[in-house]
Amino acid sequence: MAATHPPHVVALLYEAYLRLQNVVQEAGNAYDANVRPAHSAVFFHMEHDGIRLSRLAEKAQMTPQAMGALVDDLERLGYLRRVPDLADRRAKLIVFTERGDEALKIGYAAIDEVERRLAGLLGEDGLAELNATLSRIIREF
Repeated sequence: MAATHPPHVVALLYEAYLRLQNVVQEAGNAYDANVRPAHSAVFFHMEHDGIRLSRLAEKAQMTPQAMGALVDDLERLGYLRRVPDLADRRAKLIVFTERGDEALKIGYAAIDEVERRLAGLLGEDGLAELNATLSRIIREF
C-alpha cells in the first residue's frame, strides 16, 4: 500500500488562491456579468494615475499582446480608456473611467470581506502571521 503524502504547499497555495479569487470574482460578476477572471490581472496591476501597456504587461508577467487584448476588452466595456502620456506624446496611458473606479471599489469591498472571513477563521494574530509569511515568500522568491 502506497503511503499518502500531504498536499504540496504550492498546490495548497494555488487552491487557496482560486477559492479566495472566486469570492472576489462573484462580486465582480454581480456588478457586471461580462467581467472575467482574466480581467483581474489588469485591475490588480493598474496604477491609478495611469500606466503604459508595456509596464502593465510586465507587472502581470504577461505578453504585451495578451495584456493589450484584456485592456481592449475592458475599454470596450467602459472600465478603462487610453489617454496621451504627457511625459511622451507618442505613448498612451491606460486610466480608469468612472465605471472602472466604481468596479475597483466593489473589488476592494470584496477583498475586505475575504480578509474579514480570514480573520474570523484564523484570528487577527493568525491573519497577521499569514500576511507576514506570504510577504516573506514574495520577497524571497
